[in-house]
Amino acid sequence: MARRQSSIAGQLFALQAVVVTLLVLVGAAGAVWLARDDSRHAAEEEVLAVAQTVARAPHVRAALTSPDPAASLQPYAEATRLATGTRFVVVMAPDRTRYSHPNPDLIGRPFIGEIGPALAGEPFTTTNVGTLGESVRAVVPVYGDDGRIIGLVSVGITTQAINRKLLAKVPVLLGAAAPALALAATGSWLLSRRLRRQTHGLGPAQMTRMYEYYDAVLHSVREGLVVLTRDRRVALVNDEGRRLLGLDDDAAVTDQPVAGIDLPPAVAELLTSGRDAHDEPVLAGDRVLVANQRTTRFEGTVLGTVLTLRDQTELRNLASELDSVRALTEALQAQTHESANRLHTVLTLVELGRADEAVRLATRDLELAQQLTDRVVGAVTEPALAALLLGKSARAGERGIDLVIEPDCRLDDSPLPTADLLTVVGNLVDNALEAVAGTPPPRRVRVFVGVVEDEIVIRIGDSGPGLAPDRVADAFRRGWSTKSAGRGLGLALVGQVVNRHGGRSEVGRSEEGGTLFTVRLPIKEDRS
Repeated sequence: MARRQSSIAGQLFALQAVVVTLLVLVGAAGAVWLARDDSRHAAEEEVLAVAQTVARAPHVRAALTSPDPAASLQPYAEATRLATGTRFVVVMAPDRTRYSHPNPDLIGRPFIGEIGPALAGEPFTTTNVGTLGESVRAVVPVYGDDGRIIGLVSVGITTQAINRKLLAKVPVLLGAAAPALALAATGSWLLSRRLRRQTHGLGPAQMTRMYEYYDAVLHSVREGLVVLTRDRRVALVNDEGRRLLGLDDDAAVTDQPVAGIDLPPAVAELLTSGRDAHDEPVLAGDRVLVANQRTTRFEGTVLGTVLTLRDQTELRNLASELDSVRALTEALQAQTHESANRLHTVLTLVELGRADEAVRLATRDLELAQQLTDRVVGAVTEPALAALLLGKSARAGERGIDLVIEPDCRLDDSPLPTADLLTVVGNLVDNALEAVAGTPPPRRVRVFVGVVEDEIVIRIGDSGPGLAPDRVADAFRRGWSTKSAGRGLGLALVGQVVNRHGGRSEVGRSEEGGTLFTVRLPIKEDRS
């Protein structure tokens, strides 16, 4: 992308920083407002208490009824003001005439401010602007011995003094807000850092485009894809993967463990093991798939496992047919070479004047070849199967193996598809030939193909070392071979045919001590 966009982590950090700062500022402002309100209430209670104390003092009541109240009230009021820390203590007559004031020049002048509730006998507090500025003041009535109001006492604290007390608390409030802001900022930074690692520093538009592109690509490719998490749960199966694995489009597989999904056994085993695989053939129902599996890592951390699947069913079928043709060609070439050698021998005997020996040699070779041909063609009228057996016989003879067609072998018109019949017989014979190759003579493979009751029975036995008992269960399920690698698709393809036609297979011991494979395929009635 041409221009680097702001990442999700950066945008989230900026948003969190703004929100947290606003919250802290609002909280601090609220704390200051509450502190200011508390300070004002505390000032009101203080001035009211001082005013009530002064109003109830016997000295004040006596002075108010004396000829010169100011002479005794001014010193007392100033002493009280200094002792209580208030701004003013004013004792006045009911007509507002001051008898005391911090400014002696104002004594005798009228009091400025509201006194109505106090004249009615109700002490009260209020905020007014007087000669000393704005102040919070309390006005309390003074009662005489006869119960009449003989004076008023007003005590006040200026708002400047209240604000000074409030400002003295601001450092404490800021001291509490600063750690909260620092803690919130640190938490936001750590969260954004974690988010940056998880999103790899991508911006919202980048992630949106990436998701759209990747989702379109993953679901449109003609290769199956299965992604697992580290705990062996399915994170993704694309459309082709569902088709190859036989999963319904509506089947919920995401976030499901591998063991909880109905997968082909070979695929389930590969996914469960987590091992790396390169172009490994696996079976999925009637399909032959090529699997590649690899563990994915990012910056050294294991993220999960990725399995890709390619369908090679048709390719395998073509390759099998090509192998059959190649085997037949090689057999014909071998026969041609052998026939040429025998022809040269016969011609040489004729030239040497041994015509009788030449005739006997030629007749014996023709009889042996004709006997094999007559036995196969007479027992199997299916031309493709007969050609296959003749080709396998020639190949076996070339390798020093005796391929024996059982005397009771008989198969006329096959009710099964020719391709399926060739798959079963060809792969079983090939496995038998591989099993006896390299073993001490006599090396023998026996073949029986015939109809027994309502089943086509294919029985292939060999004189090889035999199949280990612990591998019998895997022979048709996962694909097994007698080759050194230990894995193949021959028997697995046979197993596919058996499952497709509802047949059954058996593995036992042959008369020669080797392996005996028996496949039984039911004959279905012609519904035409």
